[in-house]
Amino acid sequence: MSKATRMASALLAACLMTATAAADRFLVETGMTEPLRLRGKAASVVIGNPDIADVAVHDEHLLLVTGKDLGKTNLLVLDRDGRTLYAADILVTMESSNLVRVNRAGEAAAYDCAPTCRSMPTGESD
Repeated sequence: MSKATRMASALLAACLMTATAAADRFLVETGMTEPLRLRGKAASVVIGNPDIADVAVHDEHLLLVTGKDLGKTNLLVLDRDGRTLYAADILVTMESSNLVRVNRAGEAAAYDCAPTCRSMPTGESD
């Protein structure tokens, strides 16, 4: 194998590893369902914390993500060969009109203020 081929292979492997490791962020409000369309055919769907969000499989290309409680969890979708089709942090929020963000001395905080304010994850450092 030539030096150029080895370098190209190493670069391709690094790019693939970076793409797999970087998770997307998927937002859904509590009590609401959002569609998630997949490019490939899903064989396995795993939600990290089913108390935070639920996932229903409509078909192998369409998932329905429902926010159950405020918080953050993750979602993994694998194909038949065990390859990751989709990986995301699921951030369940309240209705966005109720959200208040506070930035103080470089620290960000988010609150759901309906009917009273309570702290919620921002997804940035949680």
